[in-house]
Amino acid sequence: MSDSIYAFCVIGICSVVTIIIRALPFLVFGNKKLPDTVDYLGKMLPGAIMIVLVVYCLRGISLTSAPYGAPELICVALCAFLQLALKNSIPSIAISTAVYMILIRTVF
Repeated sequence: MSDSIYAFCVIGICSVVTIIIRALPFLVFGNKKLPDTVDYLGKMLPGAIMIVLVVYCLRGISLTSAPYGAPELICVALCAFLQLALKNSIPSIAISTAVYMILIRTVF
């Protein structure tokens, strides 16, 4: 099988599986009330996933050598401030990412 046919097959299979995964909750639950466990997980998991992502992003900083994690910590604080102020994750993440890129390219 050629590489391009293989790539199209992989993309097609991934697309079908994604559509099935996205549609499955609507097919299973429909208009019924969600079980309490699913409702609880829907409220708690987004915050838990964000905490895991922050820890993952900060795992490589070195507090013993310059710049001592300063650009990362500045941008985490900026992202938290923007999230509290704007209550919208897209601009919070986008602005803090842009500031991080500027900091590591020019300042640090």
